[in-house]
Amino acid sequence: MSTILFACLPALVFSVLFVRSYAREPRQFRNALYLLAAVICLLGAGIVLLRDQTWLLLVIFLLIFLFPLVAVVLLTINGVTVVRREGRSVTNALPFMLAAFILVLYVSFPILSGLGEPGWLVTLGELFVFEGLWFSFTLVALFLYSWLYRRLPKRRLYDYIVIHGAGLVGDRPSPLLAGRIDKAIELWHDQGGHGVIVVSGGQGPDEVVSEAQAMHGYLVRHGVPETAILDENRSTNTMENLRLSKELMDGRSSGRPYRCAVVTSDFHVFRCVEYARRLGIAADGVGSRTSRWYWPAAFIREFVAITREHYSPYVVIACLWALVTLMRLL
Repeated sequence: MSTILFACLPALVFSVLFVRSYAREPRQFRNALYLLAAVICLLGAGIVLLRDQTWLLLVIFLLIFLFPLVAVVLLTINGVTVVRREGRSVTNALPFMLAAFILVLYVSFPILSGLGEPGWLVTLGELFVFEGLWFSFTLVALFLYSWLYRRLPKRRLYDYIVIHGAGLVGDRPSPLLAGRIDKAIELWHDQGGHGVIVVSGGQGPDEVVSEAQAMHGYLVRHGVPETAILDENRSTNTMENLRLSKELMDGRSSGRPYRCAVVTSDFHVFRCVEYARRLGIAADGVGSRTSRWYWPAAFIREFVAITREHYSPYVVIACLWALVTLMRLL
């Protein structure tokens, strides 16, 4: 009994932390960390409790060993697909970059173990491994939590439905943007035509009209009345989408509290709602489906953007590494 309790206690602690944190605020990054920590601890508890099942443990360890290699292969295949369809660019090369990173991190463990003497190469390698492990942990955590967040029920009546802009094809929405608009129309109909749809997106240097104007026309052509559409045509990025849309919603609501849904592509949902939380917007995220071949590169790009907002753990790891390195030299 004590062994079972000891094995399951960490998973229970992180599960409680996750539930409390989610109940308090679903739109925060720490929820993802608590969730993955609970899953890892639960897996560890399962290994402890199944320690007498040798064949089952071998299967588990084999899967853990092969998972990074399978990820490398799948990312490489996806990278080839994205480049063939979209052309060469830094963004489209992200699956290749992540595959290379995973492979280097994977082989770093045996290489560092074999070198033995902590010379300058080993010391730098240790920093790479520590930072890489945190990077990998947060990547998997965000993937898992983003998937969960989009699927948890959100039965609310929204006063505003904010559509985030994306690229255009001429003066018409691109397929990616059309998917977002269709999702917003579906949500608007589901709540009986209640609320105002805010189309948010400025005009890029290579666009003939603003994204807001293109979305506005699409909505009208699909039966949404002009009175149910509000244009925000100045924004150039995600934060501006939300901040400028908030100004419109605040002005229209005249100080009354309101609830809104932020509609965007599924890979983009979590960053949108996290930004909305920072701006004090009462919002839920709703995601439209993205083509499977495009999703990995888009998600990696979103993860990099979120990582830039949560860089402090990397600084802490580097400082601890520097402190340990200094102590070795003394």
